[in-house]
Amino acid sequence: MLKKIEGLVLLLILALVTLISFEYQPVSAAEIESKENVLRAMRKSSEYFRNTLAVHGGYVYYYSLDLRERWGEGKAGPDQIWVQPPGTPTVGLAFLAAYKATGEPFYLEAATDAALALVYGQLKSGGWTNSVEFNPNSKLTAEYRNGKGRGRNNSTLDDGITQSAIRLLIHVDQTHRFQHQKIHEAAEIALNALLAAQFPVGAFPQVWTEPVKKVEPRKGNFPAYDWRTEGRIKNYWDQYTLNDGLAGYVSTVLIEAYEIYQDPRYRQAVLKLGDFLIASQLPQPQPAWAQQYNYEMQPIWARRFEPPAVTGGETQDVIETLMKIYHFSGGDQKYLKPIPEALAWLKKSQLPDGQLARYYELKTNRPLYMSRSGKNYSLTYDDSDLPRHYGWKIESKLTQLQREYNSIKAGKQQSTKVSPRELSAQVQTILKNLDSQARWVSTSTGERLVGQPKFPVNSQYIASEVFSDHLQKLSAFLELIKAN
Repeated sequence: MLKKIEGLVLLLILALVTLISFEYQPVSAAEIESKENVLRAMRKSSEYFRNTLAVHGGYVYYYSLDLRERWGEGKAGPDQIWVQPPGTPTVGLAFLAAYKATGEPFYLEAATDAALALVYGQLKSGGWTNSVEFNPNSKLTAEYRNGKGRGRNNSTLDDGITQSAIRLLIHVDQTHRFQHQKIHEAAEIALNALLAAQFPVGAFPQVWTEPVKKVEPRKGNFPAYDWRTEGRIKNYWDQYTLNDGLAGYVSTVLIEAYEIYQDPRYRQAVLKLGDFLIASQLPQPQPAWAQQYNYEMQPIWARRFEPPAVTGGETQDVIETLMKIYHFSGGDQKYLKPIPEALAWLKKSQLPDGQLARYYELKTNRPLYMSRSGKNYSLTYDDSDLPRHYGWKIESKLTQLQREYNSIKAGKQQSTKVSPRELSAQVQTILKNLDSQARWVSTSTGERLVGQPKFPVNSQYIASEVFSDHLQKLSAFLELIKAN
């Protein structure tokens, strides 16, 4: 009888142990298999990218399958890499995410190589232009800080160029515990140059070669002159810019710099940027934002096809940035105040198909486009024959922006993370699409791509953006497994 009881107790203990093990088992058998597949795919694809595609540690946008051609904004030379996303910083940050998810030194070495490629191409003015040329005899070099180039010294914030370079440098610097001298020094110089490029009103220029002018702050207003007269404004790039998501890009890099270095100057710069976004909102009937402003805080011409106008894309970016700065500020309500009117403007400005026009005519709010004859552009309200080199219409984010704003006002935290189930499904597709040479091969459908390469329909190529996106998602999947 005693042995029988002992046997029952043993069975009960075993059952409890099994139950506990099952309840707290962090990874199922299927997940372990999937994890091994993920690790293998990450390493193989990364080895291919780093060992086969990298030039001096850096990358371009696209590669032909036979590797005879490389593209950034146009065809890239044999010693040229691209800074503008989705070039070298995009790939480097993906390698860094893989290092954090796996702890494998290979990925940190790859990210460090990418960062050092950017250090080579850092301009004397502290930032970057869209590409780096390693052949010192090439006409494509710029005035690099290392003295190995010649040409222009124009640090640019256009298309996230300098911002993305700084982001990679500061995150690699942090990962090296600030002990990598070249990277740490370059990051410090770049951040100091970025701060010196901020106007007193909190705005940034598109391009700088030296610290900006000290200009008196003003409020956003409509121009009194005939704004349709092209050529009235010169050197627009020296004045206040919001073009191509500048507010979002700059706020992100400054916030991350503050979190990494705890330097109060970066926090102050973020809040000053927020103050500029408040001040530059135009009055009724268009309480939104423009791409480009003069020092009088009026919308102005940029390129021949970029008129003074209220812009759908920049307005959405500003709304997102104001909410980001609201959180960063600890809940200062002044950063939310411009948003309700701007959301109402977005709602009334949507096109019949739900999109937004890039440009809306000042005061009338009519969607504004351009027609083209050779090199000549003309303003038009007709969207039936638009030049193909530019995005004249954009996706409306009104629903998401309104939802996020409502969550903030209700005191709720809105999650932007992908659900585990959705991420798992994405991972399975990513693994399935990796070919026998450890490449993710893209096929052109004729869609408009970054850099506007003229790929024939059905032609195949390798894209840095696809590789980086997939490596980031595979890394996130591993982090999810670790967290559970």
